[in-house]
Amino acid sequence: MQNLSVNQYLRNHIRTVPDWPAPGVQFRDITPLLQDAKVFRVLIDAFVHRYMDADKRPDVVAGLDARGFILGAVVAYELNVGFVPIRKKGKLPFTTVEETYELEYGSATVELHTDAVARGSRVLLMDDLIATGGTMMAGKKLLEKLGATVMEGAAIVDLPELGGSAKLRASGLPLYTLVDFAGH
Repeated sequence: MQNLSVNQYLRNHIRTVPDWPAPGVQFRDITPLLQDAKVFRVLIDAFVHRYMDADKRPDVVAGLDARGFILGAVVAYELNVGFVPIRKKGKLPFTTVEETYELEYGSATVELHTDAVARGSRVLLMDDLIATGGTMMAGKKLLEKLGATVMEGAAIVDLPELGGSAKLRASGLPLYTLVDFAGH
């Protein structure tokens, strides 16, 4: 890492794939962060260290399908708290609550088991990236339907130009992100 900040070190390991999945899109690929053991540890530690103190410690970590599972499960394990998956519709076998949100072309639905969190639980909601904010907002609403408090939304990357982080903060959700790709 030499003299780089954690944020810059992580940014240097995010691959930008031009024109994917459509022309003009600069896709921010986080898989290189996961492939290298040292980089993966720096990434996870950046989240874990934030949430170790009692005032920031969640009762449970919720991860959004699918890359939020990778981050959320490891962070939950390191914090010694439970993990709950928020899945795409039709993937969970037990009784669920669901929330539909809008995408650029159409809509999507995510689900959560009705017994995933206890009423009053403090939940850390994790995903890999915040773009339009729709998925994280849907996850927040699901957890709130079950009586939980989403204490913070966390992601590796924020793409502020797409308006998601501003929308989430306006809804009252504090956010913690490690790398900002504003204007890039």
